[in-house]
Amino acid sequence: MDELTFSVRKIADKLNKAGKTFATAESCTGGWIAKTVTDESGISSVFVGGVVSYANEIKEKLLGVKKETLEKYGAVSEQTAREMARGCLIATGADYSVAVTGIAGPAGGTPEKPVGLVYICVSSADGREKIEKNVFDGDREGVRLSTVKKALKMLSDIIE
Repeated sequence: MDELTFSVRKIADKLNKAGKTFATAESCTGGWIAKTVTDESGISSVFVGGVVSYANEIKEKLLGVKKETLEKYGAVSEQTAREMARGCLIATGADYSVAVTGIAGPAGGTPEKPVGLVYICVSSADGREKIEKNVFDGDREGVRLSTVKKALKMLSDIIE
């Protein structure tokens, strides 16, 4: 069993025992987290769905990210990741959410926000939250895969 399969099964077991659900809000991973979890049979008992919000307009309209947040801090920021995660909880009614936003590359990086910069936020409906800033090495696929792995680990860690 590979690392991702193990992570997904662990999350599913924890959520099934607690009678809870989760959802995803993804930008730089383009739905890779949702694909990874839906590769597992039976995940529908705990995974309610996800939003791939590549465009800022979708972050605003579907996830409730404030226009002011995007203008002041940018799409790749702690503030945006937090609003994506919180908005995902509201939009889906899930008990937990995981949100990712970042720069997978190879283009798009700046000295302030380099390629590989990713913010991951996990939130719970009862108000618990953890956010991390990461700078992953590698090419586009490597950055995205590292993001998926870290996001699933963070989600697993927050589930009680």
